[in-house]
Amino acid sequence: MSYAEAGGKPMSRHRVRVDTGCMFPVQGLLRGGCPHRPTPMLQTYLVEDSPVIRQSLITTLEELSAVRVVGTAEDEGNALAWLSDPAHRVDLVIIDIFLKGGSGLGVLRGIHQLALRCHVVVLTNYATEDMRQRCLSLGASRVFDKSNEIEALIAYCDKLSGDNPDATTPGWLQ
Repeated sequence: MSYAEAGGKPMSRHRVRVDTGCMFPVQGLLRGGCPHRPTPMLQTYLVEDSPVIRQSLITTLEELSAVRVVGTAEDEGNALAWLSDPAHRVDLVIIDIFLKGGSGLGVLRGIHQLALRCHVVVLTNYATEDMRQRCLSLGASRVFDKSNEIEALIAYCDKLSGDNPDATTPGWLQ
């Protein structure tokens, strides 16, 4: 858009023009983008026993990725009870391995038994090669280390929501 097209007013260097013709601040690109083409939000269920980590993850994922956390649990029993309710639809389940009751491995087994059609990832501080293989064999799509792979989890969520331009590159984020 030229100076004249902007009504003779200087354009802010913090504004961009998108193919919809909609003008909005660059910050609008971070989540939701143009209101004419909102980013699809991943309906996400989080299984994490630590209240501090749980709240931090919710805040981080909802601010930096196309995620909407629709429910949480801190133990295996409550997680599987919530997930087994047909009224609860989710696109993504994020599971910690060590929980207040039961384990993330039990949640993975339960999701498999329920035949849920959703993406399942594990986010743990115990991401050894053996644990990664166990989780993948139980149906997890990916395993992320809490200590150094949060950005990879965010990128994975963006890929699932279609909000990452690199996601169209074959083999990206496998």
